[in-house]
Amino acid sequence: MSIRFDSESKTFTLYTKNTAYQMQVNQVGHLLHLYYGKKTGTDNLSYQYIPADCGFSPNLYEIRQNRMISVDILPQEYSGANTGDFRLSSLEMVTKEGAYGADLYYRDYKVLPGKYALDGLPALKEAGSRVETLVINMYELITGTTVQLLYGVFEEEDVITRAVRIINDTENTIRIEKVASACLDLPFGNWEMIHFHGRHCMERMTQRVPLTRNIQTVSSKRGCSSHHHNPFVILCNKNTTEDYGPCYGAMLAYSGNHKTDVEVDQMGLTRMVMGIHDTQFSWNLDPDQSFCAPEVIFTYSSEGLTRMSQTYHRILRNNMMNSKFAHAKRPVLINNWEATYFDFNREKILKIAQKAAELGVEMLVLDDGWFGSRNDDNRGLGDWFVNEKKLEGGLNPLITEINKMGMKFGLWIEPEMVNEDSDLYREHPEWALTMPGRKPTMGRNQLVLDMSRKDVIDYLDECFSSILENHNIEYIKWDMNRNMTDVYSHAAPANRQGEIFHRYILGVYDLLNRLTTKFPDVLFEGCAGGGGRFDAGMLQYCPQIWTSDDTDSIERLTIQYGTSFGYPISSMGAHVSTCPNHQTGRTTPFGTRAVVAMSGTFGYELDLNLISEEEKEEVKDQIRRFHMYYDLIQNGTYFRLTDPTENMYFTAWEFVSENKEEALLNMVMTRTRANANPAHFWMKGLDPDAKYELRDVHFAGCSLGVHMEHIYGTPEKGKPVYTGSSLMYAGFSMPLMSGDYPSVQMHFVKVG
Repeated sequence: MSIRFDSESKTFTLYTKNTAYQMQVNQVGHLLHLYYGKKTGTDNLSYQYIPADCGFSPNLYEIRQNRMISVDILPQEYSGANTGDFRLSSLEMVTKEGAYGADLYYRDYKVLPGKYALDGLPALKEAGSRVETLVINMYELITGTTVQLLYGVFEEEDVITRAVRIINDTENTIRIEKVASACLDLPFGNWEMIHFHGRHCMERMTQRVPLTRNIQTVSSKRGCSSHHHNPFVILCNKNTTEDYGPCYGAMLAYSGNHKTDVEVDQMGLTRMVMGIHDTQFSWNLDPDQSFCAPEVIFTYSSEGLTRMSQTYHRILRNNMMNSKFAHAKRPVLINNWEATYFDFNREKILKIAQKAAELGVEMLVLDDGWFGSRNDDNRGLGDWFVNEKKLEGGLNPLITEINKMGMKFGLWIEPEMVNEDSDLYREHPEWALTMPGRKPTMGRNQLVLDMSRKDVIDYLDECFSSILENHNIEYIKWDMNRNMTDVYSHAAPANRQGEIFHRYILGVYDLLNRLTTKFPDVLFEGCAGGGGRFDAGMLQYCPQIWTSDDTDSIERLTIQYGTSFGYPISSMGAHVSTCPNHQTGRTTPFGTRAVVAMSGTFGYELDLNLISEEEKEEVKDQIRRFHMYYDLIQNGTYFRLTDPTENMYFTAWEFVSENKEEALLNMVMTRTRANANPAHFWMKGLDPDAKYELRDVHFAGCSLGVHMEHIYGTPEKGKPVYTGSSLMYAGFSMPLMSGDYPSVQMHFVKVG
């Protein structure tokens, strides 16, 4: 049993393979958080918390003569509001009389086999794992509502999920002003926070900051998880590295407004509260109704950041992604966007497809501009019918020709948006989010459709179901190219306008669920101006997400590095694009662009007719190598060998198969220097007692120095062989590589 309750001490202990999580019901019925960390014995850990009289920390009325107990200093499992705990609150509600607060008391519990589900929200599923659910029912004293604390314990995976369900079992409507998904109190230790900030074309930049005696916030109010602050944070010891030390990962499976607050209180306790952003949030909960807060996925590693990342990679691939493409092989594709933008016709697309097919590409994706009056980004969104001036006869003749070439066909859509210059907007202006009495703020000359409305979801479902039913489309790229402003629904009453941000996301999930359920053989890729909605919630429906609109391979090293802390390599959309790069103007070797893009879903975003004959041969070889290494890259164990924000000389990363039979080492030189030291790195994850042959080596964009025997071997001795212990503990030195951004890919295979 992974969930145990000791009735004598009233402690709950959750066990995974390597961790323990303990709570206790105290003498007045509050639920205290006692411990989360490396697996312990069966002890009641409340002995750690020494009663103290802390000035200006109020005392509970029931035990008011005992000034040694205060909710203001005790670790709480789920913090209330307006009760004397002046630290971060997790829940705030308003009664019919206008009283604010939340005062939670333990009622009962139950343990259920399997994993709980959340109505309308993505969440980890059982998927063959050994999982138990703990439901702790709390009652809120003032409103009388039931607050269910939900825990999913994935024993072998070292993951514990948290969620909250509020049930209004009273006769009055209750207003929820704030509802976090989880609160984590860490009474001891000095912690640092790693978070992932950025902007468009520079997503998920890592920043590691010490926690000080204040409140630090990571959040988005943009209507999506955003390019700017990812809903994923790490708390770690200041000495924690990739391979050593404790760290906690907290990942919110949600694609809308989010907020993570971290506070260090007067006594040194660290509290993290994560969930839906409370700005512009207000939810009216009617009698006999319930509200579910989204899921937080927790993991703890005592062995550094790499182990934490690998846990997330496995759990998201195996237990979050519903698509068959979580594990099924995905095609190498070519997207026409950077090749043509809006300027294309049938002949131009077929010419691109023909050359791509000759070189081994397996799918063509037709991007923006195929529908309505869409000749630029000022018009046409919402009119999901084919522009036959560009594509004579519609999509089917084009798809038929591409299929004859042996290629699959994919299509770009942007369901959540509408242009004022569109038939849809002229017919239904009330379907857009706009404020009464003022002109809307514009982004790319487009507005946001009100996805909180069922009639909008039904319309979009009908549009895209018709397209998918009547065309042989095997891939959909789902884009979202502006953040939400003027958030006002013309279908909701005044007292429910605070629900629209969240109802919007529920509508997006509803539409995605409808389409992915009806069309399980279609691969859906998420996109929001690149990586603006790269989160665990979207991965339930889209097993891959376009990582960034920045296709520059050198910039992508940092973007993909940051993304890898929480999200699997198989989820990262990555393409080889043209040079000079369209975002940065940088010129990078063709082979280096491929090495970086292979650490993702892999494809091309250029016109292959315009590259040299030598580069065309390279494309064939790149696709051959990607197929050869596919399982290793997509399903292997990933290791970050260097930090590109600190090592300005080179970036290296590695894939190791689960059985440690093979490894793929990748390295890009980001700064070549005169009279340089060799690049030296230490491999990871190998069998130290085994021998590994350096089976295949591919250099790109460089001139090589001498002393290559340790790379290529010799005719007399054959290919070089190294022990796993030598590669991991002594390391490996590369020959000197000159040129602009050279790279190498090395394949090691176990031979004994």
